[in-house]
Amino acid sequence: MRTVTLNNGIEMPVLGFGVFQIPPEQTEKAVTDALAAGYRLLDTAAVYGNEEAVGRAIRNSGIPRDRLFVTTKLWIEDPGEESARRAFGRSLDRLGLDYLDLYLLHQPFGDVYSFWRALEGLNREGSVRAIGVSNFYPDRLVDLIHHHEIVPAVNQVETHPFFQRSAEQEFMRERGVRHQSWGPLAAAGNDIFTHPVLSAIGDEHGKSVAQVVLRWLVQREVVVIPKSVHANRMAENIDVFDFALSEDQMVRIAGLDTGKSLFLDHRDPTIVSAFNSHRVTD
Repeated sequence: MRTVTLNNGIEMPVLGFGVFQIPPEQTEKAVTDALAAGYRLLDTAAVYGNEEAVGRAIRNSGIPRDRLFVTTKLWIEDPGEESARRAFGRSLDRLGLDYLDLYLLHQPFGDVYSFWRALEGLNREGSVRAIGVSNFYPDRLVDLIHHHEIVPAVNQVETHPFFQRSAEQEFMRERGVRHQSWGPLAAAGNDIFTHPVLSAIGDEHGKSVAQVVLRWLVQREVVVIPKSVHANRMAENIDVFDFALSEDQMVRIAGLDTGKSLFLDHRDPTIVSAFNSHRVTD
């Protein structure tokens, strides 16, 4: 598996497996199949409700811990550094791990400064190898950077052919933050799997649309975490390192950008209120 180097020197696989919206009762098998297919980066979150299932799959896989790269995320709940540390401990317990490879602030809301100071402490103590954020727009990201010592290693944001975020990627690159894509296949939106431009490029390489899209992101040096519960699609999604898109093909895909989310706007007050009202713990 090809890797990228984070701003603290840690190597991270460029392609991994995400478990967003996979029900807990299906997650263990899905992760087991993903590991069998060759995935070594696993991405979950406290709010997904499936950390325990991810942990069981890891333990039963027999794969040495140091061969895996495990990410989970801190949800918006009680303010303060100690609250964040307790949430981290609960996630670690659910996963059954001694440390995390990457711990992310899941949303740019709540007591972000205190949360980030807690993550900085966990990183310095060795409980987390790298820390980062998710769903941060450039203004929130640069504000966080200006007021803290550790620059986020990763910003995980919605990125796919219809919302490409090229300018944001350049902004992140200038500040040493790795761009990671959630929703790389647009959750099948905009008829992505039958899109004429993507289908034509797939035909030119004898590859599926999913493989074209994932290859496009990898060539942009964006880390991707596609999700599937089907073993054959998992195998297909990871098989993107035996071909390359031409400059013309990259330009054709660039022309699909709408500059807008297909899912939700993190600057919408209704969304912000809903996220802040949702709790992982009672």
